[in-house]
Amino acid sequence: MEIDDARHSTLTLQPPLFAILGFYRPECARSKVLSAFSSQSVSSLTTVFKSSILFSNAAMAALRTSTPRLLSTLPSLRSPLAARSYATVDTVTKPMKAAGEALSATQVPVSEKHTSTVNDPNASKNAKIKTFHVYRWSPERPSEKPKMQSYTLDLNKTGPMVLDALIRIKNEVDPTLTFRRSCREGICGSCAMNIDGVNTLACLCRIPTDTNHQTRIYPLPHTYVVKDLVPDLTQFYKQYRSIKPYLQRDKTPEDGREYRQTPSDRKKLDGLYECILCACCSTSCPSYWWNSEQYLGPAVLLQSYRWLADSRDEHKAERKAMLDNSMSLYRCHTILNCSRTCPKGLNPGKAIAEIKKAMAFA
Repeated sequence: MEIDDARHSTLTLQPPLFAILGFYRPECARSKVLSAFSSQSVSSLTTVFKSSILFSNAAMAALRTSTPRLLSTLPSLRSPLAARSYATVDTVTKPMKAAGEALSATQVPVSEKHTSTVNDPNASKNAKIKTFHVYRWSPERPSEKPKMQSYTLDLNKTGPMVLDALIRIKNEVDPTLTFRRSCREGICGSCAMNIDGVNTLACLCRIPTDTNHQTRIYPLPHTYVVKDLVPDLTQFYKQYRSIKPYLQRDKTPEDGREYRQTPSDRKKLDGLYECILCACCSTSCPSYWWNSEQYLGPAVLLQSYRWLADSRDEHKAERKAMLDNSMSLYRCHTILNCSRTCPKGLNPGKAIAEIKKAMAFA
């Protein structure tokens, strides 16, 4: 299956707070809100928020028409998938066709209410039945909308993690279900997905034992979907490669041995090197949703700081120069979705703040 066949992407599948932060830009209305508070007028404050919502709707309309033009001028980090989506934009004379293609890639999946339910064929007599709604889309049928397919499983015969449920669905119920997995230990990051509105690793996410609670599983939000729960992370890895994630030195040790560092310098790397590049944090970041062509995102910036903080690296000036622009680093507005959702308990928001501090005092 060719990755270029994927034409659909997921919608904003985060909780309502994420959606609000994604669509509402507080910096656009900050001055109005402050003036409303200073006048202590409730009616004025109500008017301000109404105008902010209207401004947000107008901004979204402008974004839909301007995004194809912007993407067509930024080929450096554009993935092959995105390049195909906008392949018709040879000049600015045909922007709307590309816009139609881009918008068709973000469709609401057909609700589980309008699809069939596949039941566990091996349920026991005293079965503890749990329902899972799983996002499905196949590039073999590109004209069909994504849908939420329902499956029921007997928890008495299923492991404790969501990944165990997905494996059992694929092995015993529906072999066409597609997802990534590898280590099952929270080390590889392959099984990153959105489970009940939270980006996490399926192998670390426990199945709620309450059978009345129906679990919903989606791909990582705001990514192109290759098939079912498999996101296209081409752009993500291109950005990771752009920061040169390896030790850079001009000199070798005089004694010809390894590059050594003190225990205190080594301790500075704790909380950085553990990142497994699952992309949970980047795909939960509203700034990354809207500026993923230029903003590096939390995961890549955390990895960038890992090398800036390494006492053995001798190319720190070059690394800082690469980030010294208005987009690569400074699109972070400290929303901190990244730190809340990281399945490894890391703090990308703090790493980004440390980079900003290093840039300010350089």
